[in-house]
Amino acid sequence: MDVIRLIGIRDTPLSVDEALAAVGDPAAGGTALFVGTVRDHDHRRPVTRLSYSAHPSAERELRAVMEKVAADFPVRALAAVHRVGDLEIGDLAVVVVAACPHRAEAFEACRRLIDDLKERVPIWKHQVFADGDSEWVGAC
Repeated sequence: MDVIRLIGIRDTPLSVDEALAAVGDPAAGGTALFVGTVRDHDHRRPVTRLSYSAHPSAERELRAVMEKVAADFPVRALAAVHRVGDLEIGDLAVVVVAACPHRAEAFEACRRLIDDLKERVPIWKHQVFADGDSEWVGAC
């Protein structure tokens, strides 16, 4: 049984319902979900525009992250999708879900999944501030 039930780097809107449905499993007593949304500020400065870019290897790296989480936790199912392209304030940027036998494991696996995704998967955020200044986040 493959525990990676949903994986993707998409330029279309993300769906929490899709991610939750993907991890449904009768042996999972706990399901933890993290949703990252585009906010209207960063560094106490108003953000007016934001876009995400991904390296062609991003989905392969995301799979490796998910496989490691599955190896380290008693995961029944995982889902992870990240948006690329131009996003509006309030849009979903990332959705990750972990389903495990118990809630503590689900919380820990979900936390590891989003933290490792942010650290290891080559996805970069470009945000433009109200004053016209801009920055890249996650770019080396």
